[in-house]
Amino acid sequence: MNTCHGGASTLYVRFLLPPMYEAALPRLLSLLGEFTPEVEALPPDAALVDVRGARRYFGRGAVELAALIRVRALALYGVECAIGAGPGPMLARMAARGAAPGVTRAVPEGADGVREFLAERPVGELPGIGRATARTLCEYGLDSLGKVAAAPLSTLQRLVGARAGRELREKARGIDRTRVAPNAAARSLSAERPFPRDELDPFRHRRALLSIAEELGAGMRGDGQVCRALTLTVRYADRTTTTRTRTLPEPTAHSVALTTAAYRMYEALGLQRARVRAVALRAEDLGPAEHAAHQLTFDPVDERTRRIEEVADRARERFGPGAIVPGTLAA
Repeated sequence: MNTCHGGASTLYVRFLLPPMYEAALPRLLSLLGEFTPEVEALPPDAALVDVRGARRYFGRGAVELAALIRVRALALYGVECAIGAGPGPMLARMAARGAAPGVTRAVPEGADGVREFLAERPVGELPGIGRATARTLCEYGLDSLGKVAAAPLSTLQRLVGARAGRELREKARGIDRTRVAPNAAARSLSAERPFPRDELDPFRHRRALLSIAEELGAGMRGDGQVCRALTLTVRYADRTTTTRTRTLPEPTAHSVALTTAAYRMYEALGLQRARVRAVALRAEDLGPAEHAAHQLTFDPVDERTRRIEEVADRARERFGPGAIVPGTLAA
């Protein structure tokens, strides 16, 4: 349990990635891994880092380690960071909300410092508090964390429930029972395709989406994972972007299913003569394929394409990723 006592032991690192640059996250996570193995990826652009061991090993405080991380991310990848430092994940996240690019914002040390940090903050800033709960609390005058911390436990439990009320009171007092949970497998996987010049041709847009879907599908199948949602990002010539997310009918790493979902999101945008600079797809909410249910089908085409996909994966594993590609991409 992380309480309000002691110095900062957790960093919340938010990488200020340019649009369409989400594929850089794995490399940035590797950078964090050079300081400590206790890294929890929070795609698409953040991570929690437990630096208790790193403080002892490097002989530096959490804020000093944050400065080193920021300098290395900027020097090696050209990516700026905004970092929050606190005694646990909850407070580190909250500190990061007010951190400007290139700045580490640390929660003051000690019980009094944490109490002062939390006191005037709106209840909606507390991680895990949804809009409905925040609205209910505000209706009863509990619009700040200081007021919530001072409220009788029975009052909070009457408003939000017994368990939720107890957790709310603890969090408002700076008590954080969460831990950094290192995750070897990323919870998302992304890829992008920039065009050599601003592209007007819808056929080339779709061709790029097909290429990305094939890459994501092969990557997930190789790692034994499936995704539950897919996000499409389109970047235009004026540097603006459009993002759409679709929850898939079932968890999948099947390239055809990913391509179909990507095409539908693209078509729903209704782009007409849009000058597109790049497109990207992100497979989200990854999980083990062995735990995913697959809807049985009597469609012989679907079964045939899955068998072909298995053969293609074995060929790519043996001869390289370019050994087999869809005919449209080989043209």
